[in-house]
Amino acid sequence: MTIDRITLFLVNMRLTAPFETSFGVEQDRQCVIVRVDADGLTGWGECPASHSFGYSYETTTTVWHALKDFLIPHALGKPVDIAATFELGEHLRGHNMARHGLESALWDIVAQQQGISLSKALGGTRDRVAVGVSIGIQSSAEALIAKIESYLSQGYGRIKIKIKPGYDLDIVKRVRARFPRILLQVDANSAYHLPDAPLFEAMDEVKLLLIEQPFGWDDIYEHSKLQPLLDTPVCLDESIHSLGHAVTAIDLGACQIINIKPARVSGFTESRRIHDLCQARGLPVWCGGMLETGIGRAGNVALASLPNFTLPGDISASNRYYAEDIAEPLFALNPDSTLTVPTTPGLGVTVNETALNKFTEHQEVLDTDTHG
Repeated sequence: MTIDRITLFLVNMRLTAPFETSFGVEQDRQCVIVRVDADGLTGWGECPASHSFGYSYETTTTVWHALKDFLIPHALGKPVDIAATFELGEHLRGHNMARHGLESALWDIVAQQQGISLSKALGGTRDRVAVGVSIGIQSSAEALIAKIESYLSQGYGRIKIKIKPGYDLDIVKRVRARFPRILLQVDANSAYHLPDAPLFEAMDEVKLLLIEQPFGWDDIYEHSKLQPLLDTPVCLDESIHSLGHAVTAIDLGACQIINIKPARVSGFTESRRIHDLCQARGLPVWCGGMLETGIGRAGNVALASLPNFTLPGDISASNRYYAEDIAEPLFALNPDSTLTVPTTPGLGVTVNETALNKFTEHQEVLDTDTHG
């Protein structure tokens, strides 16, 4: 199969509610959708970078640039080859979300060609994946507790709350006092530093499932100083951009759990390598979320069906984030706090092009005629 045409869509969708973390508030979600056409088959991918920096240096502007000016010109007119695309991306030295958008569209096509689901193509073994819900920073402890009660009533079995300086230990203790038996974890999104270690030592008594990314987004060393002080597992997210980072973190004892976001680590190929490493070294992994549309959510669900994804992921139901999505069917929460893994060939969802066009702010078609 030869790649004939690649279309980029700059999409902007309103979230059902504002989502606040330690680095700001999001009310609208902007991302780049990638469509690849090859010999009659169409594959879809998503680059979940936001319109501004915060979680990552990548933005929709940098993603568009990396795809249009570097990755796509080298892909047009070439065979659908995931390994070659991965190797090409290695020359970028970064821009992992851009790489993921293109690579995931190719995975979609390859799975369709083989007549199997993306889950099976990746090596998935489950027909359902355990999920939880991530709750942004609220105006008060009472508002947070009310929000948690709402999500528990919907059937979510694991709760993650965002924290930041001044909104941390007391909030966490109050939540635990109100909900003594739920699976509970916190996410700092890199808001703290090593001198704050006593704060996290005090959280040991709260019996958290894990503490996610307390220190710098580019730090592994300081986390290696924190983890030995705690009974609670430290989970790294922003610090892990590659297999090499995962090896370093494990060797230094910087964490006991790794959150694998395929967009953060450049795609499903690198995600599987990190998954396999952690499985061999005895570290559980789970799949994080980045407010993806149904396209990115379908890919995350497929990845989370691999055997070492043993902790609930941040892959909530579609209606958690969007009143109207761009892919169907929507993902619905099962009574056991799981999402069902699609079984149809490829990604397992169909893009609603009417909805996609409705939310598209800019579109560009790149083909072999213009890049021959």
